[in-house]
Amino acid sequence: MDPKPTRRPGELAFTIFLAAASLGLLWSAYGIAGFEALSSPGAVPMATTAIMVVSALVVLFETLRRPAGRIQTLRRDILPPAVIVTIAMIALYALLLRPLGFIPTSLLFLTAMIWFLSRRGLLFCLGVAFGTVLLIWLIFRMVFSVLMPPGIVPEGRIVAFLMSLF
Repeated sequence: MDPKPTRRPGELAFTIFLAAASLGLLWSAYGIAGFEALSSPGAVPMATTAIMVVSALVVLFETLRRPAGRIQTLRRDILPPAVIVTIAMIALYALLLRPLGFIPTSLLFLTAMIWFLSRRGLLFCLGVAFGTVLLIWLIFRMVFSVLMPPGIVPEGRIVAFLMSLF
């Protein structure tokens, strides 16, 4: 017979988070129209989030019953430094996108991430990032006419210049 499955690092904290988030969503769904009738606007959201709460609590109690595992570690197996840096860089990208705009923010993000993940030279990383951002910008801005956050780069003038060439 197989030994009792062990709890992975971070699993308990994650299930507690799921239960708390489900309770918060249930409270939010209750705020839509209260518990007036089955046909009220909040009935379906409340039923859905109530199922989420029950499911999260069942998972939480099952997780609490399992012993903590000793083979894996949170730092090495679940959240290695590459994952943490990537999450931080994505958050920084989201924060800088509006003030700086798509082109400089994407160029900084891609250069830093390519350098961090590949450990290649800075000029190589900058070249790959520049080519990628240029290709994405040309396809989405020029071909599909998708508006991207302009920021500090005068994108309108660049587009007008490129259109005047054709």
